Amino acid sequence: MRIVEASFMKSAQSIDDSPSPDMAEVAFLGRSNVGKSSLLNTLTNRKGLAKSSSTPGKTQLINYFAIKFKTENEEIPHLFARFVDLPGFGYARVSKTLKAAWNKNLTGYLEERPNLQVFVHLIDSRHPNLEIDKNVDEFLRTHKRGDQIIINAFTKTDKLKQNDLQKLKRAYPDGIFVSNLKKRGMLDLQKAITDHLFGNQIF
Repeated sequence: MRIVEASFMKSAQSIDDSPSPDMAEVAFLGRSNVGKSSLLNTLTNRKGLAKSSSTPGKTQLINYFAIKFKTENEEIPHLFARFVDLPGFGYARVSKTLKAAWNKNLTGYLEERPNLQVFVHLIDSRHPNLEIDKNVDEFLRTHKRGDQIIINAFTKTDKLKQNDLQKLKRAYPDGIFVSNLKKRGMLDLQKAITDHLFGNQIF
């Protein structure tokens, strides 16, 4: 399975002005400057699809992208989902506590969006134990429904020494380790997403 089309749909402030919840969504969230926009562009192979703000922590909109997958199943040649780029968190101009860092509308999306199936929590591989990321993980695990999964994706692994990367993998055996620069781990991340969204439809 591979992504064959990716396009920007719209920006929204809340679930009230979001697209109709008529297909599965995958939310990408992480600290500002974790490489979220670059990862989305690399994962979809669409340069410039997701645009990062020039001011970290400034963007407060929920950005929706339509994604088309090509499968190996001749009876179901294509499947569809949405990727959702959520505002980054963690900068001084953003409040320290998690629920204040994500404004009320964003928290509402995470808690109430009925078609949200996958949380992709991006973590800088050079700083895997920051308190804010631990708080995010706790928030997600507390609010996660039974039909949702959390994927921890560690970014910027090309900046680690090999020994440090191996230590990180041992510490987080369920993690996915990616590099936008080297295009490393993208197939692993895509497979984790599509396996949950589509299961045996892809075969």
